Amino acid sequence: MTKADIVADIVEETGLERVEALKAVEAFMQSIKGSLASGQNVYLRGFGSFIVKERAEKTGRNISKNTAIIIPAHNVPAFKPAKTFVEDVKDKVKVK
Repeated sequence: MTKADIVADIVEETGLERVEALKAVEAFMQSIKGSLASGQNVYLRGFGSFIVKERAEKTGRNISKNTAIIIPAHNVPAFKPAKTFVEDVKDKVKVK
């Protein structure tokens, strides 16, 4: 599913104009990005949490030069689904 598909679903379900639905989706995504960039987690009850995870410093290898490099500690965005969300997906998705 793409952003365009999400916008189309919102238009169909709510009757909003396509442009308005697109603005709402864009604003939602910008709000989440801004919160995570400032170090604040986003909690959506019944859906999940967008969180900032800290990765520890580690040693990596440059295989072309066969040297060790230090990868500094850094933060990455992550998503943790809510239990009810996980259960819904487990119940409805069939594995091939």
